[in-house]
Amino acid sequence: MKLIPIFKVRDMHIALRHYTEVLDFVMTDPDDTVDSPVIDLGNGDAAFQITTHESEKLFGSVANVWVDDVDAQFAKYKARGLNTSGKQNSPVEQGPFDQTWGRREFYVKDPDGNTLRFVALIK
Repeated sequence: MKLIPIFKVRDMHIALRHYTEVLDFVMTDPDDTVDSPVIDLGNGDAAFQITTHESEKLFGSVANVWVDDVDAQFAKYKARGLNTSGKQNSPVEQGPFDQTWGRREFYVKDPDGNTLRFVALIK
């Protein structure tokens, strides 16, 4: 697994200048622009995303967890008792689904509002 946190930012232009001009991170997705709602940043083995898209909706922290097979990971957690009912008491915010940007994902929230987004590239 590889963990990629997502930081909420108010102004993408200001945040991007901070991370790229001051802290030596670079944009790692060639499709990202300064107007993208989510931007991938990295430096060596360090990687994270910044987003304005969800800054008002998200409570707690969010991290992407890269896995080889989203569906197998989801099935394993479900077999261990992960409540996937989709009801209010379920920590599963979203079951496995394909994103339009070529990733398959599912989201699990902890009791404090922190979310792990399990992610794999669509093959």
